[in-house]
Amino acid sequence: MNCKCRQMDIFKCIGISISILILIILVVIIIIVNNTNEQKDILTAIAVQGDNTQLGTTTIKFSQNDIAVGNAFTHENGSDIISINETGIYQISYQLFGIKEGAGSFNFNAALLVNDIVVDSTFNDGPVLEDLVNNRITLTSTVILRLSAGDTLKLAGISIEDITYEKARIDIEKID
Repeated sequence: MNCKCRQMDIFKCIGISISILILIILVVIIIIVNNTNEQKDILTAIAVQGDNTQLGTTTIKFSQNDIAVGNAFTHENGSDIISINETGIYQISYQLFGIKEGAGSFNFNAALLVNDIVVDSTFNDGPVLEDLVNNRITLTSTVILRLSAGDTLKLAGISIEDITYEKARIDIEKID
């Protein structure tokens, strides 16, 4: 066989190999760019017995930040204020445990406050219990709110009864 033919075949093979290598590199770059995981903004704050000693209607203080990831919001341990640092859509879930020692009527409600104003759509009605010795209940809710940078968020227990809020939890995630 002619040497020129062999050189042409070698150049074709090298050209095809380089083209395949470039294609593979481009595919890998596209996959990496499209699969880059954005950091989530998540806060889980916990209130334990002794954090909230005021009876009746009060905002809930959280002494522990179990998870605090991202910069969309901030919370200082022991505070009732969650500061919103980034405008966006937030999913907020909470659990609020209330107890009243002794018999008699028992009722409390919960709501989220934005800038110290109750957000009506978050109002959570608790049942009215009458003449029970074991007066305790946990209210839970999950809502999605549009919040703006500079807003403050609080969880409130609302009652005319002498309710103590022994435990609470709030979970917040910026979803957009």
